Amino acid sequence: MKNYIKYILAFMCTLMVSACQKYVDIKKSGSQSFIETTKDVQLILDNYDLFNLDYPLDGEISADDYYMDDNRYNSDVIQAEDKALYTWQPTAIRASSTQWVAAYNKIYHCNLMLEALDKIQASDAPTVINNLRGSALFLRAYALWPLAQAYIKPYGTGTLQEPGLPIHTKSDINDVPGRGTVKATYDAIIKDLTDAASLLNTTSSIASRPNKAAAYAMLARVYLSMEDYPNALTSADAALKIKSSLINFNTLNLDSYNPFPRFNQEVIFHSVIDFYNSVLEVGYGDEDKALIAPAIINAYADNDLRKQVYVKENLDVPEPSGTYRFVGNYEGAVGSSALFNGLAVDELYLIRAECNARANQTAAAISDMNKLLVTRWAEGTYPGFAASTSEDALTKILLERRKELLMRGLRWTDLRRLNKDNRFAKTLTRTVNGNVYTLPANDPRYTLLIPQEVITNSKLPQNTR
Repeated sequence: MKNYIKYILAFMCTLMVSACQKYVDIKKSGSQSFIETTKDVQLILDNYDLFNLDYPLDGEISADDYYMDDNRYNSDVIQAEDKALYTWQPTAIRASSTQWVAAYNKIYHCNLMLEALDKIQASDAPTVINNLRGSALFLRAYALWPLAQAYIKPYGTGTLQEPGLPIHTKSDINDVPGRGTVKATYDAIIKDLTDAASLLNTTSSIASRPNKAAAYAMLARVYLSMEDYPNALTSADAALKIKSSLINFNTLNLDSYNPFPRFNQEVIFHSVIDFYNSVLEVGYGDEDKALIAPAIINAYADNDLRKQVYVKENLDVPEPSGTYRFVGNYEGAVGSSALFNGLAVDELYLIRAECNARANQTAAAISDMNKLLVTRWAEGTYPGFAASTSEDALTKILLERRKELLMRGLRWTDLRRLNKDNRFAKTLTRTVNGNVYTLPANDPRYTLLIPQEVITNSKLPQNTR
């Protein structure tokens, strides 16, 4: 009964924090005193709704994996804020702080657990304490990084001292750290993940729990976003040494609208972005769905099974003919609006291949691409990945990255880093109701405006336009 009461109080703490209205939406609760054992900490860590759902979506709304036709754009189901983000309006801003709140709510609970672990006199083995501490550190960094992709400038030589994110390392709401810098934000993320990698168990019993492979995989993703390709390579390699299994797409039901089970064998850490009632809603059933960009559809070869597994042509709903919707989600449910943005083995092969290509290790890059792509093509038809130079390999790998990681919440980050390279810089274009909207490479709009509710209820400075 005692443990049940503790669980209820911990759950109530989550609800109270979620309901707060200040900019980090944290209110100190007496329920901290009920975190007395390692089992209590594990109960909080296993709150799936808290730590595995509701990651930020506005970067993906602004990216170019999908588009809307005029009928969908003009429909009542599309919110005005989504439309402004979709067309990259300079004034596009969320009134509500919901996405910001969800991330800092995760961070608050991580700090709460870390403080409790400092005080717990546990009879458990040190590995139990270490794994719990590593989990909290991993989840704290995991919540902060997507905020950095939306609300601060891309990491680079000229932006390190630009405004960053508030770095909260205490559960005390009286600790108000301000925005800091871009460098400080990424330093905090890297430190938490590095410490987590040294503490976490090698594997976990379920993919909703962090483990050592997840920490290395997230380090690889973060270093890639920083253009620190040597460290991204080292981290991806470390993760792949722990988990490297790939799904042979020939074993999937190619006609299914939910071909992947949740927690499938490629998933290292499972998390999702909930796009319900947003411009990005995808799946099977309604006509009000995002359409996948033709450039991606046309890039799949005839025998590439991803064209059947990741997308389905719109044939039996009132959508324009020849258009496609995304169905390659990892939720295992038809029509789910929760899109996978977690860590998976295929992303690691792509990171390692890209980093090897950038290091002029063309043979190693080609080897990784062949390991991945042979599992994606119809049996006996894969022609083999070939590249004449490391630059040729890099160009092809980046195209495969876009085809493989479709609708994973990563495209906005890729645009932000690749736009700095003239070889891969891209001007985005959308046509709505006869009007053409553009987003040039390296435009200030690649850093979104902090939600108005955050600015109103805090002293944080807004991003510039």
